Amino acid sequence: MSQYFDMGDETLWNPSNGASRMFRRQVAVFEAELGLGSGIGPMENDECQIDPIAFAAFVEALLVQHRRTSHAILLALSEGFTATVVVLAERAGIRVDWERLGAAPEGPRTDVQVSAAGGAAPADGARWSTGLRAKALELGRRMPRE
Repeated sequence: MSQYFDMGDETLWNPSNGASRMFRRQVAVFEAELGLGSGIGPMENDECQIDPIAFAAFVEALLVQHRRTSHAILLALSEGFTATVVVLAERAGIRVDWERLGAAPEGPRTDVQVSAAGGAAPADGARWSTGLRAKALELGRRMPRE
């Protein structure tokens, strides 16, 4: 069995039920963390529609949050989800401005890792975007569309 994540008539992802269930639960977690709806609708009859405008805003907010933290645990917990969302965004034709997002984060850093050596700064922009894009590429190869 599998489920479909569609945008209009186009299937962006056709995961197994288990992967879909876990992804949708993580969507709810990140919607709560960001205070923003994802645009990923309910799963009905094994199909889910994604609203392109709301999803684009969610992708942007998710990437901004991911870029602003240097907390190793938060990054580890969010990296797979964020990379999966990047794959869906790319398949949906949502343009991610990696150069702008990779620039030094504006405003205060969030969830800074505190250690005996002091807090670390977020990774430099090129390394951050390269790593996340590589993870998305890897996952995208394993995310069937049909």
